Amino acid sequence: MAKQIDGNGLEEKKTYNKFQWFLFIVIIPLLFTVALALIVLTVAGVNVFELTKKYGSHVPFLSSHEKEDSPSIKEFQSKIVELEAEIIDREELVSKLESIIESRESDIENLEADKQLLEEEIIQLQGAQEDNKKTLKDIIKTYETMSPKKAAPILTALTDEEAVKILSNLKADTLSSILEQMEPEDAARLTQQLTVHSENEQTIEEE
Repeated sequence: MAKQIDGNGLEEKKTYNKFQWFLFIVIIPLLFTVALALIVLTVAGVNVFELTKKYGSHVPFLSSHEKEDSPSIKEFQSKIVELEAEIIDREELVSKLESIIESRESDIENLEADKQLLEEEIIQLQGAQEDNKKTLKDIIKTYETMSPKKAAPILTALTDEEAVKILSNLKADTLSSILEQMEPEDAARLTQQLTVHSENEQTIEEE
């Protein structure tokens, strides 16, 4: 029984010794050689990964694996092309929108300029209207101080519109005195127009 145990132990020891021999004689020197080669190639400026890829393509298993990956690369390239085309479309759309915005801004600037011109024209017209009112007041004052006999022929010589504008702003007693000095047909015509003018003024005030 003891001999059998010794025999088993001896066999295990022999197997262990063989593994140690293989490890120290083959594996470790091989790993050291590979590591040293990698260091030397790296220091020499050789791209180890590119070199491995180059020679690996000749290995049946690696080359077949690379062929299997080729469709994936093509898919990525196709996707990149699609994305680049989409980027170009988006850039064109942005450019169009920017052009529209610039056009709208130009229209707004033109409208603002037109608005400013109109406001200036309104101010000028208001100023002219004030001047006309001032001038009309001066004219009325002149007719108020003028004798009816002199005023009547002057007013008759004016257009009916001008005469009515002046007569409608005179005092009642001055108006009646001037109308008395006119020819009956002139006085009747202007009186009628004064009545229409008064009615129009009243209608405007009521509105």
